[in-house]
Amino acid sequence: MSINDPFNAEALARTAAIEDAANKDFVGALVSIDIDEEERVSTYLFESALPGYSGWRWGVTIAKLDEQSPATVCDVVLLPGADSLIAPEWVAYKDRLLPGDVGPGDIVPTSANDERLVPGFASLPGDEELDAAQLFEFGLGRARVLSITGRDLAASRWYNGDRGPNTPIAQQAPKPCFSCGFFLPIAGSLRASFGVCANILSPDDARVVSVDHGCGAHSEALVTAD
Repeated sequence: MSINDPFNAEALARTAAIEDAANKDFVGALVSIDIDEEERVSTYLFESALPGYSGWRWGVTIAKLDEQSPATVCDVVLLPGADSLIAPEWVAYKDRLLPGDVGPGDIVPTSANDERLVPGFASLPGDEELDAAQLFEFGLGRARVLSITGRDLAASRWYNGDRGPNTPIAQQAPKPCFSCGFFLPIAGSLRASFGVCANILSPDDARVVSVDHGCGAHSEALVTAD
């Protein structure tokens, strides 16, 4: 199928694209010609065979002042097509990190306005339900401490994770963690909901577990003689 070319400048446009690509094999067949008759401008699109730019198009803009003027190359660019492989939008590092991404020597700065944290002096008895001595231990000795938002996010993540009550191992456990002798309640306002497992035989050893989590290594899961 022939493409209308009122400027008769396809050869000029192809030459310009090849010069920009530095290799004639990187410029494919003519795809279309977009004509703006009022502005006396046409854009010639050629298939791109440039490595890494699958589905892209070479766009060459040609202008003519009038019918008698020679065609002039205005611009050569690479443009994405409908099926182009396009790099994803840039995402800030703090939004790209996943649990487990931080390794030895890695530094992950925390922003000054992180909603999960508040200044240490803002840790009040009403937040943590602690007396003055405990407040010093769990907040006032540090520059920043968990905010209510930070604690809520952590509690939700832990409770709905693989050490909460809704996992297969917890649902088949003989008894919940809160009644286990290896269960160590954590301090602060999350004490009533979470603790740390101290049973070396448990898959959750040294990990935070919810009080209603459980596993087969419960301290009171005793074998009785017949």
